[in-house]
Amino acid sequence: MGRVHKNFKVRAPDPRLAIIDERLKDVKRIFVVVSGKGGVGKSLIATTLSLILTKRGRSVGLLDLDFHGPSCHIILGTKGAMPTEEKGIIPPEVHGIKFMSVVYYVGDEPLPLRGTEISDAFTELLAITKWGRVDYLIVDAPPGMGEEVLDVIRLMERSEFLIVTTPSSLALKTVSRLTRLLLEVRAPILGVVENMRITETKLVEEHAKKFGIKYLGPILFDYNLEECFSNPKKLLGTKFARNVRDIAKKIL
Repeated sequence: MGRVHKNFKVRAPDPRLAIIDERLKDVKRIFVVVSGKGGVGKSLIATTLSLILTKRGRSVGLLDLDFHGPSCHIILGTKGAMPTEEKGIIPPEVHGIKFMSVVYYVGDEPLPLRGTEISDAFTELLAITKWGRVDYLIVDAPPGMGEEVLDVIRLMERSEFLIVTTPSSLALKTVSRLTRLLLEVRAPILGVVENMRITETKLVEEHAKKFGIKYLGPILFDYNLEECFSNPKKLLGTKFARNVRDIAKKIL
């Protein structure tokens, strides 16, 4: 084999990739909650779904992957809970859920990452987190088709995607691009959830039919959700949670 030119840089394989496979080997199923845009209730659905599965006696992990606007910790109420270190990072159990988020390391400070920095941070988070044996790992992905979503597809090969949208033409326009991406890379799609329904509409159902994916049903707009944040017991008693339970039955 000839000599490699001194100015030609060869990237060595990232040893963290093999570690990630080891960290996830005892995770039975990975559900990634995605959306085309922000503000559609994705984090609330991911957190509520995690609570519902835990109440059913399943072991559950919740990974908040939104580096720029994490919110699962607020919904779940994680005050005082912190990860521990033992040849890796062990997520704390909050209301029976193994919860991991970058918020443990940055708090309320901004995290101005871009490009390869985002991929590197995500790879590191997956490599250090010890999930152990869990039935379901719920991943709250950031909205859109940024680095984190692309890295989930690349690094978490067994991921199944739950698409969240509202019944608005703007939200459906952006979620159509995301749906096309997932179909192009042949990622398993659990279906699409219609959140914040106020009036009867067929827009989301028609979207699902157009792309040949499952329509999982509506979640009606619930005006009382805001007062349930950081109070899982109260959250699970809402109409919103009842609708999420119906969704859960269809994807398990």
